[in-house]
Amino acid sequence: MSNRIAIQTNNLHKDFGEVYAVRGVNIEIQSGEIFSLLGPNGAGKTTVISMISGLLKPNQGDATILGHSITHEPLAAKAALGVVPQEIAIYEDLSARENLMFWGKMYGLRGAHLKQRVAEILETIGLADRQKGRVEKFSGGMKRRLNIGIALLHEPEVVIMDEPTVGIDPQSRRKILDSVMELNKQGMTVFYTTHYMEEAQELSDHIAIMDHGEIIASGTHAELVKIVGELDRIELNINTESDRVMETWKNTPGVEKITAENGQLHLLVNDSNLVLPQLFEKAAQVGSRITSVEIQEPNLETVFLHLTGRALRD
Repeated sequence: MSNRIAIQTNNLHKDFGEVYAVRGVNIEIQSGEIFSLLGPNGAGKTTVISMISGLLKPNQGDATILGHSITHEPLAAKAALGVVPQEIAIYEDLSARENLMFWGKMYGLRGAHLKQRVAEILETIGLADRQKGRVEKFSGGMKRRLNIGIALLHEPEVVIMDEPTVGIDPQSRRKILDSVMELNKQGMTVFYTTHYMEEAQELSDHIAIMDHGEIIASGTHAELVKIVGELDRIELNINTESDRVMETWKNTPGVEKITAENGQLHLLVNDSNLVLPQLFEKAAQVGSRITSVEIQEPNLETVFLHLTGRALRD
């Protein structure tokens, strides 16, 4: 992997009136890696990407793409970058090939080179056999893949993908994740945002966790999981309202964090073998019964729960 820095942000801030969307974000992405920005919806991930790609002007701070400043050298910065937006940006009344031809011309591609790139991209995104079909007839996953293909037409060294698997079926999601890894194998740097923990874990060389406009932790997957040390994560369901047991469980020795989501309780505990019997006993004392228990190995969601006191899915 190259030591060249592909993307670097320096104290990026963005507010919309009294709403602070991004507060002092510092990210460094090495050339040739997959870097994931993980966080719940509304964390500020899209705002960060919009500033890096030149769609939004920072209130404060700067970013560079392969050394080119987004504020002082915006054209050079954008030329090195491909962006896959969260919102699908394609013309549904055109075919896949016509969309690629149109956007290729927007990138300044012409003639034989344009036709060659369109053919290559259709193969890359697995739509060569459907290239003449009208996009309005495509599935959500096919539209997402075409959206990715458009961003790759001008052969950027760095590609940003903002939640590219939102709202699609598992098979299409799998194809997109595989294509991300294949592009990276070919040398492309990928900056990937997601609120799916599993995607960040599978894809990433490095991960930054974002919440409420700030980076709250970053590192490799192994480094992030070390934050919670030896804590166990327990997911429980009970047969009564969660409020009934939460107060008594909070005071149980060994319980570090507890939160409720959609009727399920999430706990971080020092030793599940010691804590679980106490939980059963205290639940019974307040007239509740535990109906299911799942003990999980520490993962990125455990880290998020530890740092924020709530589940990543919130």
